[in-house]
Amino acid sequence: MIVRASCVIAFCSLVASASLGQETEPPLEVAPTPFEETIKPTFETQKQARTYVLDIPAPRGQITDRNGVPLAQNKLSYNLAIDFPTPLDFSDAQVVVFARQKIRAAEKLLDRSLPISDAAILRHYHNRGFLPFEIAQDLKESERNELKGRLPPALSLRPIYVRVYPNEKLAGQIIGYTGRTSRNVDSIIQNGQLLWPETEGREGLEQTFNSMLSGRHGHYKVTFDRDGRETSARIVEPPVPGYNVITTLDLRLQELAEKALAAKAKRGAIVILDPNTGDILALASWPTYDPNEFIPSISAAKFKELQGDPNIPLLPRAYRSAYPPGSTFKVAVGIAALESGTVTPQDQYECVPSIDVGNVTFHNWKHTDRGSLNFIQALTESCDTWFYQVGIKTGAGPILDWATKLGFGAKCGIPLKGEVEGRVPNDDYMKATHGRKILNGDIANLSIGQGDVLVTPLQMAQSMAIVANGGTFYQTRLVQQVQTVDNQIVAAYSVRAKKTINASALTMQNVHTGLVDAVNGPTGTAHQASLDDVSVAGKTGTAQWGPKEKERTAAWFAGFVPAEHPQYAFAALYESEVGSTVHGGSAAAPMIGKILRQLYEGKNGSEQKQREEPEESDDTSD
Repeated sequence: MIVRASCVIAFCSLVASASLGQETEPPLEVAPTPFEETIKPTFETQKQARTYVLDIPAPRGQITDRNGVPLAQNKLSYNLAIDFPTPLDFSDAQVVVFARQKIRAAEKLLDRSLPISDAAILRHYHNRGFLPFEIAQDLKESERNELKGRLPPALSLRPIYVRVYPNEKLAGQIIGYTGRTSRNVDSIIQNGQLLWPETEGREGLEQTFNSMLSGRHGHYKVTFDRDGRETSARIVEPPVPGYNVITTLDLRLQELAEKALAAKAKRGAIVILDPNTGDILALASWPTYDPNEFIPSISAAKFKELQGDPNIPLLPRAYRSAYPPGSTFKVAVGIAALESGTVTPQDQYECVPSIDVGNVTFHNWKHTDRGSLNFIQALTESCDTWFYQVGIKTGAGPILDWATKLGFGAKCGIPLKGEVEGRVPNDDYMKATHGRKILNGDIANLSIGQGDVLVTPLQMAQSMAIVANGGTFYQTRLVQQVQTVDNQIVAAYSVRAKKTINASALTMQNVHTGLVDAVNGPTGTAHQASLDDVSVAGKTGTAQWGPKEKERTAAWFAGFVPAEHPQYAFAALYESEVGSTVHGGSAAAPMIGKILRQLYEGKNGSEQKQREEPEESDDTSD
């Protein structure tokens, strides 16, 4: 007599369907027999009456975007298994002969080899023989179709639910992936063991919210009579699916960001926020990976390939990498200078080709004398020598203070492991690193976002969101709420204003005007991000970092749109090849321009329009 755990199979199909949002009927149940209640559990021998209660893993909850579009969900996967007849009274030789017959039949049907040792067969039979013995896992759809209706006796398809990421690479580094908590168990069966291996989050939101996504185990009871024959099998407590995690991501914006990166950059990141709430709408890094490659488990060769890729696809650059901000940092320097009273909006300084600070000559990125400029003009055309002079006059203290107020040098607090703080280099850092306090040369470098200052693309977008809304610092939010499968809220993460930076309306207006002119004015550096009918505000930046022999260029464009009533704040980062020089205006701004044209000018605007670009030198600012 061959007994299959039909109630578990049926229930597995049902809970997997439920986790995909499909309607289901109540799970099937095998009714207990009167004899079952008289059995006393014993584990001394498999030839006596006994009852086992085993755990049924729960399906993981879904992860969705802000509109409920699934980012991570479950699907049914099928394993091919041998069902040994009970009572388990075969000799070892009989067990092997029985199993080998079934394996040969399966190999013929699947048209592939199933390398299974006699030792593995016997170990399963002696330790847990009444459970299905899996001989092929995660069958392809074509293989399942081939097996349906053709399975010989004692072979069965065993359905289990596995994780699937329906959008493949899209948002893969944010969602993360899962892995099995253990291999298939073949030891002597004990009460409370799992019917099949469970999975846990290993990266991204899957890892952070693992306990909420995991759900609660169910219980499966199987009873044998004194001769070792199975007399009943039923689900005594169904598993409870895990909670669903609702993110702030907008899948369409995430897709636009990743496509822009894929088309333009070998390495880079784009972040888009809602400046009125702090919600992260897109958090894209490039290159990335497909988390489906980790399901049910990643091969050693594939994992080695990912780890060995020089472009580091496993690195979410948007929040785990920090770069010198280049001229985008001039926004913080300008606010510090205006708010400290060092300069007024009307004050002018010469935009000369170079100035000497101590015994070092600091250059402007343009080699011509640009004449006398006020703050708006200097920000518009990103005059380095203007900011050297004003930065040194302002002093390190106010610049570092305002950089901190804008969120630099501190984690944004998203629920993902590994977020870096970046760096705002104060005297303590300089003494520990360089053995001296901050000097005027350091301030000159700091004034154009170079030297020791480092920021993440997420921090950059956050700072622009603060400027966009007039000075309110919202807590950056990646997850809106966690809820049950029937939409009951378990945990909510509300929109929260942490503070206001208390910059004057006049200062913020001057910064706003300078950012608009940088994109739209005749001397601006970001024309390739401009739109025909919508005003874009933004700032380009270019900086070099890394050891000389491996030096790269970080090209930035950051800002907000529409300038008058901001809907999006953004930051784009482009990493150059070693030894090559690119610029924020020609590398980063076009990526944002492509996204904005698709948002505001429709699909016909998706083709990159050629915009007039001011001539740039090979210097390191813009």
